Amino acid sequence: MLGSMKRIGVVIILLLAFFGLADSAYLTQHALSGTPLLCDIQNLTGCNIVAASEYSRIFGIPLAEFGVLFYCIIFVLAALEIIIFDQLLRRVLQAISLVGVIASLYFTLVQVFVIGAFCIYCLASALIALLILILASFIEPIRRRPRPMPEPPPTPPPFSIPSV
Repeated sequence: MLGSMKRIGVVIILLLAFFGLADSAYLTQHALSGTPLLCDIQNLTGCNIVAASEYSRIFGIPLAEFGVLFYCIIFVLAALEIIIFDQLLRRVLQAISLVGVIASLYFTLVQVFVIGAFCIYCLASALIALLILILASFIEPIRRRPRPMPEPPPTPPPFSIPSV
């Protein structure tokens, strides 16, 4: 039963990675073509402001391309996990998803405190990365190894008063 629940978690990660890939691919297409983003969703109309900001590129590469790479890696790892079901794959999946969440948190804070605009696609990607991390932690819980109990010190021999 627990194994099948883990499999379902991996399938959901696979689906989330697909949606994240689609999101990042749309943003990448915009960044490379220069076409405006469609982003009047729930009064979050700052997509084009965020996408045009100096923070939307690292070393001249659009951030969305890093998102495509991130979600491709997550997708491949999840697909391999379905076939192989290996603890190392699950740990790598956790580590990479943690990197994605940290990057998403940083860029979300940049949107809030530096740019002053919100990109719904960026926020969706951040949420997807967070959900992937949560599910990756569910399918392979991080447990601390119990420390072995130290052996008690040897008991000294009983003290006796010599008789005379």
